[in-house]
Amino acid sequence: MRAFIFPGQGAQTIGMGQALAADYPAAKAVFDEVDEALGESLSSLIWDGDIETLTLTRNAQPALMATSLAAMKALESEGVSITDASFVAGHSLGEYSALAAAGAMSIADTARLLRIRGDAMQEAVPAGEGAMAAILGLEFDVVAQVAQKAAQGEVCQVANENDPAQSVVSGGKNAVERAVELAKEAGAKRAVMLPVSAPFHCTLMVPAAARMAQALAEVDIGEPAVPVVANVLAAGVTNPSLIRSLLVDQVTGRVRWRTSVDWMAAEGVTEMWEIGSGKALSGMIRRINRDISTTTIGTPDEVKAAALGAKEV
Repeated sequence: MRAFIFPGQGAQTIGMGQALAADYPAAKAVFDEVDEALGESLSSLIWDGDIETLTLTRNAQPALMATSLAAMKALESEGVSITDASFVAGHSLGEYSALAAAGAMSIADTARLLRIRGDAMQEAVPAGEGAMAAILGLEFDVVAQVAQKAAQGEVCQVANENDPAQSVVSGGKNAVERAVELAKEAGAKRAVMLPVSAPFHCTLMVPAAARMAQALAEVDIGEPAVPVVANVLAAGVTNPSLIRSLLVDQVTGRVRWRTSVDWMAAEGVTEMWEIGSGKALSGMIRRINRDISTTTIGTPDEVKAAALGAKEV
């Protein structure tokens, strides 16, 4: 049983998806549709811009979605359907890519939602007041205790549960800095502040969640072709109303990636295709469950190889 998974912020690189667009008209059409939806040439930034501008949340989010959907359209051109997967899932913004890939939302609507989401998350907390940190080498329960102890009346929460040895905390800058020191004292292999522009997936994002609730209320969401494993639920969903509410919850809620992978494995998933830019999710999956095989699909050669392998099975 197979799942298609879609990467989140941090996977962006200059040039991503360009070869796909050159080789597959359907992939090029995705970038054209995103450019038109946003009223600007995001594709020019992705392929010829500078990494600092691409990394801005408002650009990175729709850019990564466009690249993932371009790879999915290339796969479809080679005879692989979304229904060749039993589930789709994405890490944070990747959940939007998963929904668009499964036909629950149009690519244009998804691009516009991610631009709103990026702006809303950026504007929810004044620059310099929030922070995030990666904690490596501590179990989730220990990181949760560290965050609680570090809060001291401020916000400090576990934002991402990525794999058994990697969690991310998010909140007020001072509180997160305290969490880094407490994590080191607790035996973390590494505890480092992340170069992010806002404290994502914590209660400081409540203003952003309110904006997303408004935006999502105005978008048509249909039933996906296959269940989407929601970040905050760590289980597959198909009901459009539930999908809408979970996307709002996701802005302030924890990305339960490890639990999501465990849930899919329990449902019988034995292989996962990471569709889009980078290999970060595949690395997490290997640390979560070595019995799950991973395939990265972000170039024409990878598309062709995956499609050929799928036909041979």
